[in-house]
Amino acid sequence: MTWLSPERLWLLLGVAALAAAYVWAQRRRSRYAVRFTNLRLLDRVAPKRPGWRRHVPASLFLAMLALLVAGFAQPQADVQVPRERATVLVAVDVSRSMLADDVAPDRLTAAKAAAHEFAGNLPEPFNVGLVGFAGTASVFVPPVTDRDQLARGIDRLSDGSAGRAGTAIGDAIAAALDQIRTLDAQAGEDTPPARVVVLSDGANTAGQEPSAAAAAANELGVPVDTISFGTPSGTIAGGQQVPVDGETLRSIADATGGRYFAAGSADELRDAYADIGSSVGTETERRDVSAWFIGVGLVLALGAALASLLWFSKLP
Repeated sequence: MTWLSPERLWLLLGVAALAAAYVWAQRRRSRYAVRFTNLRLLDRVAPKRPGWRRHVPASLFLAMLALLVAGFAQPQADVQVPRERATVLVAVDVSRSMLADDVAPDRLTAAKAAAHEFAGNLPEPFNVGLVGFAGTASVFVPPVTDRDQLARGIDRLSDGSAGRAGTAIGDAIAAALDQIRTLDAQAGEDTPPARVVVLSDGANTAGQEPSAAAAAANELGVPVDTISFGTPSGTIAGGQQVPVDGETLRSIADATGGRYFAAGSADELRDAYADIGSSVGTETERRDVSAWFIGVGLVLALGAALASLLWFSKLP
């Protein structure tokens, strides 16, 4: 935290002086009471005080003054805020191998559940789109801020919903980049801050080379985060083994400045999405936070007044 007018913090010396004066006054009162040797008479003329309660209003008042001085010094703090026009494209593999049951109930169902959670945790102003891919890539939902529309698109992801058999990772990235380039009227000349997130369980077997799509993403300035999902022991109906292969996805992330995650369970997949979501489409801004200090200070002032009225029937 920084201060726009740090010289105003010198006023805290005045608050400290008031606190010292209060402590001195209380100790002076205690010494006077001890010098009054007739304790029985003292008990009659000076009945018991309310103990610690008598210090509460003064303590709250001093804390209020300190917070108001801090607010007067205009504190500044760095906060993460959504970037204007921030866009995320989520590409999900819907090839037949995603029906492997090494992740309960199967890879695709677990991937859809994690995609729902990921989208729901993104800031509302974000544009989020959805691409499904197998042997070809299809845009299920263009980038929108409508989370209900996106949720319906995720629900439509299924085996065979993206064309013929295969795994077209390069085509999926290319389709996502097309959506970014055409997001709005200015996207052609001013690319929006964007990110592509690709989830798959295998290597590229169809469509354009992933390296070409990664080069296009790099040229556009769009990082591609990748998640390989599954385990080496995955099988589909009929006993066919479909082990996860993450080398292609790792190379894409490395080439575009994105991050690669290997997830072998639904929990690991959620963690991967959470890590991605924490850094997607935000920027650091320095903002004035003096209102928080002033607000808490006013609450303490009200507390001091209330305590004084309840316990002593007077304002501090």
